[in-house]
Amino acid sequence: MSDSLSNQVRGVFIPVRDIERARDWYCRLLGLPADGEILFGHIYVLPMQSGVNLVLDSKIYAPEHVHKVAAVQLASGNIRHSRDVVRALGIEPVTEIENGHWFNIQDPDGNVLMICQ
Repeated sequence: MSDSLSNQVRGVFIPVRDIERARDWYCRLLGLPADGEILFGHIYVLPMQSGVNLVLDSKIYAPEHVHKVAAVQLASGNIRHSRDVVRALGIEPVTEIENGHWFNIQDPDGNVLMICQ
């Protein structure tokens, strides 16, 4: 690897109010164990299969930092099944399934996430 900037994304930061509550919510949504370490008292890194990690950070939280549009797109193999799973977790989608392949949800802090087939 050269010393210059690469075209690889390592992580996407998501501002959250309560790091433990956010960790538990995201781990439940993604089927991940909530057993990783909270770093520096305010960061939790969700290890994603793609290698692009979701980084929950309570130090950067402010209402104006919340993602009001989807900054993260989560993959789905079956969009209707994913919608049913989300609802079973007690998360109500904020959009219907659009164009037959995506819908949006919000985390407890109001960050919008897209789930897309």
